[in-house]
Amino acid sequence: MDVIRYDYTGALLENGGLTQSEWSAVRPALENARDIVLGEDLAQFRGEAEIPAEKQPLDAGFLEMPERLLAEHQAAGPASELGRILSTAEQMQQRVDRVVLLGIGGSYMGARALMEGLCPPYFNELSRTARGGKPRLYFEGNNVDNDATQGLLDLLGGNSKSGAAASGVDESWAIVVISKSGGTLETASALRQFLAALRVSRGGKPDGNENIADYFVPVTGGSGKLFELSQALGAHDIFNVPDGVGGRFSIFSAVGLVPAAMLGIDIVALLRGAAAMNEHFRQAPVGGNAVLDYVGVSHQMETLHGANTRVFSVWSKSLESVGLWYDQLLAESLGKEEKGALPLTVVNTRDLHSRAQQHQEGRRDKLITNLIVDRWRREPLPIGASSFNQDQLNDLADKTLPDLMSAAIKGTNKAYASDNRPTTDLHLPEVNAFYLGQLFQMLMLATVVEGRIMGVNPYGQPGVEQYKQHMNAFLRG
Repeated sequence: MDVIRYDYTGALLENGGLTQSEWSAVRPALENARDIVLGEDLAQFRGEAEIPAEKQPLDAGFLEMPERLLAEHQAAGPASELGRILSTAEQMQQRVDRVVLLGIGGSYMGARALMEGLCPPYFNELSRTARGGKPRLYFEGNNVDNDATQGLLDLLGGNSKSGAAASGVDESWAIVVISKSGGTLETASALRQFLAALRVSRGGKPDGNENIADYFVPVTGGSGKLFELSQALGAHDIFNVPDGVGGRFSIFSAVGLVPAAMLGIDIVALLRGAAAMNEHFRQAPVGGNAVLDYVGVSHQMETLHGANTRVFSVWSKSLESVGLWYDQLLAESLGKEEKGALPLTVVNTRDLHSRAQQHQEGRRDKLITNLIVDRWRREPLPIGASSFNQDQLNDLADKTLPDLMSAAIKGTNKAYASDNRPTTDLHLPEVNAFYLGQLFQMLMLATVVEGRIMGVNPYGQPGVEQYKQHMNAFLRG
């Protein structure tokens, strides 16, 4: 079985990096943390043991979710949760040309990462035929930006107060809203605005009672404001945000799978990749375990060498939103009790012409992890020969863009190593659903393992809740 590969040798430096003794010293802690995550945590989560106060909340449901969903799908087929998701996705593909996903944080960042990582570049700009009949996907409800919201409403034709019903698929659009409670103000206010526009698009009035259930898909909890609203609107399918799975750990639940399926992404392969990473995490030893090795190097560099900024350097434009998803995961999980590294996503070679100067010669507070694609989906594109050689590139005419990328990666790592700047390389064999499933699960597992080593609960986000309380107080005061 192919798994993504983590190469930490670039962090083993005589000066500024880890020594062999420092690397060896963390191995027992890594093995102990794995035992806690797979043993004590799961037993407590399943109700087989009492959860101590310092572990509340214990949202460990993501750990076994891939295997559970796959087994249920194999046993029940169309009646399973995956079967229902695939059926709803197919119906939506036949009905609409655009879908607006309303959600914030983990309720949309995973879907965006999946879209940008696995759909063709410039997906929303392609014709319906070029998209294979899959709908365009837009993201709102993640901010309270007046102009951005109205810009999307203009695009949908939703700023008018009345109008004729959309006459066909090309003019039709739908809403997917994702919120466990329905109480998050950014998403809730956007939902009210976009529901009014959706009614108009179906030929009704903004506050009318027209049946829009065919164009409304909620993903929410089994109770709460959004659940009640979904029932009142007659939603055909209400997909569940499972208990025991925090938002930033929810990409393999309906939260990520519903929009992914609408885009035509192979969600079964995605889950199989996550399950494969679970098996790798359970079985592989330290020194050959992507999860544990990543945690060990990152943790030791932070605690022993002050590398409290983690630069996630992605060498593909399509993976930028994967990095942004990880920014949230790391920041919300471990940024507690005045602890936790600062995550920073960069895209190369683009950001070699901006942030790299600081990384090369600035403060020595960084560990750089390169996310490298080994095999590109498209055939390599050569620079090409030209009779206009003012750029003096004819001597490189046979070189391809992957050749340039490979040289840039090696050159950048060599430059950092020459100044004793530690780097590690995380290799994706290729960008597909199976390997991205592995990557997402690897990073979630690594975050929980590191939390256990640090003595910080990786679940919950009490700091985020404070801003919500103050925001509501200012609005209603």
